[in-house]
Amino acid sequence: MKLTVYLLVLAGFFIAACSQPIQQSKPTVTAIEELVEETADAPVETEVQPIKREPIAPLPPPDSQALLDEALEFCQAAKDYWQQSDFDSAISSLDRAYGLILSAEVDQESDLDQQKEDLRLLISQRLLAIYTSQLPAVKGRHHVIPLDMNPIVQKEIQRFQAGHRRFLTGSYRRSGRYRSFMVKALREAGLPEELSWLPLIESGFKARAYSPARALGLWQFIPTTGYRFGLKRSFWVDDRMNAEKSTRAALAYLQQLHRLFGDWATALAAYNCGESRVLRLIRRQNIDYLDHFWDLYEKLPKETRQYVPRFLAVQHILADPAKYGFALPKLDSPIETVSVTISKQVHLRVIAKEIGVTLDTLADLNPDLRRQVTPPEEFELRVPEGKGALLAKKLAALKVYQPPQKRFLIHTIRSGETLSHLAKIYRVKIKSIVRANKKIGRKTLLQIGQKVRIPAKGVVHHSRAKRAPARTRSYMVQAGDSPYAIAQAHDMQLERILRLNRLKPNSRIYPGQKLLVKDSGF
Repeated sequence: MKLTVYLLVLAGFFIAACSQPIQQSKPTVTAIEELVEETADAPVETEVQPIKREPIAPLPPPDSQALLDEALEFCQAAKDYWQQSDFDSAISSLDRAYGLILSAEVDQESDLDQQKEDLRLLISQRLLAIYTSQLPAVKGRHHVIPLDMNPIVQKEIQRFQAGHRRFLTGSYRRSGRYRSFMVKALREAGLPEELSWLPLIESGFKARAYSPARALGLWQFIPTTGYRFGLKRSFWVDDRMNAEKSTRAALAYLQQLHRLFGDWATALAAYNCGESRVLRLIRRQNIDYLDHFWDLYEKLPKETRQYVPRFLAVQHILADPAKYGFALPKLDSPIETVSVTISKQVHLRVIAKEIGVTLDTLADLNPDLRRQVTPPEEFELRVPEGKGALLAKKLAALKVYQPPQKRFLIHTIRSGETLSHLAKIYRVKIKSIVRANKKIGRKTLLQIGQKVRIPAKGVVHHSRAKRAPARTRSYMVQAGDSPYAIAQAHDMQLERILRLNRLKPNSRIYPGQKLLVKDSGF
């Protein structure tokens, strides 16, 4: 307490001294001591005045649009750094950009929310591209597929050496028909030439190869994936069986997969089972799959686990056939062709006869024609070299294809007959009878003596039916056919074609299989 008083007194003298003129003498130490003694026992009264603080105004929230604009600038800067091979600065810029979009508070379903999501996606894509650009598969060696050799690949080599030897040699021989233009297309696209052997394990180099998964053609596209890459499909034409078109589509797809995954092994796996499935597996991985494909391999579907090693096994065998005990056959020669634009429907049999080639030759050159008939729209028909001018000369005179015409029986209604009664007698559906008669509906009462048209289908067991017994012929199933499509093409009910061929609704049919169908002359 005394020390406190002493300091207060001392401070008072100091203040007083400062307030006196400079000429006034300073207080002596004795005077100070006397003053301290006088005030030592005096009560000290202090009054603490509360400090008045002005309220601090809250900082305005950051402008979300400005944050997103700044994030976009960092994304652009990252691209510049990447092009200069400054990967660290590029990644740092993307980190900054991501921090900015996290700070931007936006309402859902607003324009800003869409901008935020677009930026998030852009940042993710840039990061993936930067990391994959540093991998051996795409940095200076994008044209090379690493030929791994491990027990898994060795097992596939042994499969080819044993039961699959004939498949390999036969597929290799057929590759001569197509591989030259495939290699050229791969070179132009800057892709590994080894990918030209992918159709060997996909289809055995058969243009009409058809799988239970509905994959079709040399490159085995399913309908949806084919559509994504411009392969059209109609009742008359399926581009998946067109060698040139399907090759261009396959190369575009493989390029996309390689950009997405960064290495060829993973890209090939995705080509087989779909990129979505592989991406889902990668998201569940706790390792860097880009450096450990064979760890990801364990998670792949069974078919895909065989697919990639099988492709690598083919590369090893073809690189040194003698080492693995193979004597490869002579390659088939590619058939030189020319294309002629035809814009009307003509059966290939008519064209083959006019230009002096066999129907089989013309059908092999145009496997994308599903029914050996050109479509009603323009079509580039491939014919052997030297036959183009002849076909162009005779094109106008070619007989237009006429599909089988629907035939009807005329039934005269008698007392008590109904639509269901007629359908049962003639083995057709009620709706077929309704469609054939404009003035008859499902609930129409039939009048005695009324004339009713009956679609000429099935076997009739009725004394008043004035028609010949049904006649059938053999039809060879084409790639991409289904019982329903065949029934439509031959003006038959699906149930009828199943019954004729002793098929169940879920039965599978295969290219080359012969089915009984209605004779087109019936």
